[in-house]
Parts: sequence; structure tokens; C-alpha cells
Amino acid sequence: MIDVIIAGSGPTGLMLACELRLHGVHVLVLEKETEPTSHSRAQGLHARSVEMMDQRGLLERFLPLGQQFAVGGFFAGIDKPWPDRLDTAHSYVLAIPQVITESLLTEHATELGAEIRRGCELVGLSQDEHGVTVELASGGTPADEGVAGGGGRQLRSRYLAGCDGGRSTVRRLLGVGFPGEPSRVETLLGEMEVAVPQETLAAVVAEVRKTHLRFGAMPLGDGVYRVIVPAEGVAEDRTVPPTLEEFKQRLRVFAGTDFGAHSPRWLSRFGDATRLAERYRTGRVLLAGDAAHIHPPTGGQGLNLGIQDAFNLGWKLAAEVGGWAPEGLLDSYHTERHPVAADVLDNTRAQMLLLSPEPGPRSVRRLVSELMDFEEVNRYLIEKITAIGVRYDFGEGHELLGRRMRDVGLKRGRLYELMHGGRGLLLDQTGRLSVAGWADRVDHVVDVSEELDVPAVLLRPDGHVAWVGEDQQDLLSRLPKWFGAAAG
Repeated sequence: MIDVIIAGSGPTGLMLACELRLHGVHVLVLEKETEPTSHSRAQGLHARSVEMMDQRGLLERFLPLGQQFAVGGFFAGIDKPWPDRLDTAHSYVLAIPQVITESLLTEHATELGAEIRRGCELVGLSQDEHGVTVELASGGTPADEGVAGGGGRQLRSRYLAGCDGGRSTVRRLLGVGFPGEPSRVETLLGEMEVAVPQETLAAVVAEVRKTHLRFGAMPLGDGVYRVIVPAEGVAEDRTVPPTLEEFKQRLRVFAGTDFGAHSPRWLSRFGDATRLAERYRTGRVLLAGDAAHIHPPTGGQGLNLGIQDAFNLGWKLAAEVGGWAPEGLLDSYHTERHPVAADVLDNTRAQMLLLSPEPGPRSVRRLVSELMDFEEVNRYLIEKITAIGVRYDFGEGHELLGRRMRDVGLKRGRLYELMHGGRGLLLDQTGRLSVAGWADRVDHVVDVSEELDVPAVLLRPDGHVAWVGEDQQDLLSRLPKWFGAAAG
């Protein structure tokens, strides 16, 4: 039997596959599309996602293929300086197209032993106390684990993770509610060539953006631009892309010209719907990424939120498969990540309001802009967008408790260099502590850091602080909560 089937090979599903394989979990990724997408809706990794790549030793693959930017404008496009004193060693946004992110994660997942099958569409599922049965559409790639059933083939696994996007088949088949608000406005997005000089285009865009902030054109090189413009209304079916003529017509409405747009690489549309799954776990089936939450792309948070879901879920699901998970560990995935997504939905709703050309929202935007002149306000909003401000509720205790630990320098290297294996870690500056009984799940590192003013910290595999202190008995009381019973 397969340990975990993952539906969807986007960034969320691939990151989850990588995390599970670190723990030896037998993973099968099913993707209904026969070929990887050739265009990128998302364009970058925020600081927390960059940290995650660093924690797993992947960042050196990403950095040469992206560009680092420490510029403002990530909250509702309000142009303020990148704040000082961010609590991260990676105080930048890494601009890197989604297709590259997916390619690198696919490469890593495959290296780790994950199997990825394309052209395999999940169309049915059922579960019992022992596992999940997945039905594939007829014509799906044959599998050793498959058995004849229904109109296609069936696969059996211990768990299923639905990472299959905003129109998630897994979520629909589970009957999980997806409450929220439908799209009220729609935006056209695409990549195309234009017939005017870059200086002319930039001047027109600057003028239009004085009143319409959902309008823009970013040069991609070789005469190609990534263009965004408000749509005329809300399409009944957003899976149907706009035509080039529709795109040009909307450009003429806002700019008075269509810039001679031609030769589109791809065209799409997106709305401002905000929806959040009522629950992330139903028995042996879990939801992550856009399958669990959708929201406008303001602030560039969508891809990052999904990757961060996977980083939280991976080690917990691996613990269940491995048989050492303490009671409630897998349920903590929903408990921790559901409020984070709710917060992202709230801030994207606020940002969409601040992008409105209406007089009331423009007044609020001016007020928010004034408030962001206060460095602490600016920093707070960027920490929210980049997810480095996330703190899980682990109860009362030290201010670090529940927060992720940033990369700190040690006498013998860096903290994140010690986390590539996805295990727990006790960073012990006293040299008097022990994780005997949990050594198969937790690494004990005796080292010192000038950047850390506490005796010792216990980190979960996702880098969040589970304990702070120096008392051995107190540590022993905390280890079972996250790492199960001590080995006999």
C-alpha cells in the first residue's frame, strides 16, 4: 500500500512530497495535466518561504535563478521603503517565476524518491479506518498498486492530500464546505508583445496608475510584457481565458491605446473571491494550498501560503505514517494553519479595497499610507505579508514560543545548515541537556550563538520553537507533546 497519495503537482503538492520523502514515506503524486504549465501566475518567494528552502538545503538552487529585491509596495502597492530590523536572515523577496519553482521542487522530490505520474486525474475517493481508495479517470497511467474499478483504475493509500487547487476535486468529493465571498471584480492577466517603445508604455502606465492601481505592464525581456488590466465584468466561467481582442479592448478603455499588443504567450483571468475550507482534515484526507483557501493575489501570498501549509503538514503526516505521532499532532495542522489562512484572506480583502478607484477607499488608502510612514507599522505589515510574523498558539511562555526561529550564526556554522534532514532539533547552549529516548527524531546540538539569549531551544522540524529553557525535567515534559513517547 502507498503511504501517501498527493493530488496535484503544483508547489504545494511538490513541497509536501519533498517533506514526506525526508522521512522515508512512500509518496505518489498524481497530476491530471500531461505536461508542466509553461506560464507563471506567481512570481516570487517571500522571506518565510526562502527560509524554508534554506532550512532544507535548497536555497542554493533557487538563488542563481531569481533576483533579490528589498523594495516596498507589497502591501496594496503602497510604495514605502523596505523596513529595517525584519526578524530574518533573508530580508528580501526572491523574484522567481512559478515554473522555475515547480521545476526545482520536482527535481528535488524526484531525487528524494517521490514518484510523480502525469495524466492521472483523480475522479473518486472513499475511505475507511485503514486507508483511502482513490479512483482515476479511465486512461490513467497503469500502476502496480492499481486494481480495476469503476470506469478507470483504483489506488489504495494510507492517506490522501488534496493539493489540487482552488477548484479542488478532493475537497468537492469530501463535501467540505468552502464558505466565503464570490468574485465581485475580475482582472485580466497575460504575457504579450507590444509595438511601442518601453519608455512610451511606461509613461502611459504611470499616468493610468494614478487612478487605477489594478493596471500595469512589467517588461520581461525580448519585447514581452506581463500585462494586467481590469476586466469588464465577472465571467461566468473563469477557466475560459480571455481573447487577445478582449484584452486589447480593455487596454483601450483604460489607456486610450492597446499598445499594438500582439503575439500573446498566454492569457488568463482571475477574480477576488475569498473562500476558506471549513476543515483541513477529514479522516485520512487532508487539504492544503489553494484546495484549502483562495484569495486575491494581492501581496503575492498564494503560492507562499501553500508551500508553508506543506511545510507544516509534512512532518506531522510523516509522524503518523511512522507510528510515533502523539495524539492530536495531525489535527494541529488544521489548528495552526486555518487561522493563518484566515488572516491572509483578511489582509487581501483589505488590500483589494485599498486598490479601488472609488473616493472612499482612496481616502482610506491615503490614511494607511500615512500610518505606514511609522516604521513599526510598515514593518508589521511586511512581516504579515512575508509570513515571518506568524506565531502559533502553544500556550503561555517565552516570547519565542510558537514563532519560527530565524537562521542564527553558531560557533560552528549556521542553524539552518543543521535542519536539512527535517528532524526536530535541540539547540543547547548549556551542554547539560539530553534528548535520550528521542534521538531517532530529535538532533541534539551543543553549540553557542551570540544572537540567541536563551539557554536552549527545542525546534520542531518546521523550525517553530516548541520549548525554551534550561531545565531537563521541563524539557522531558515537552518532548512527548511534539515527538511522541520516548523510544524503549
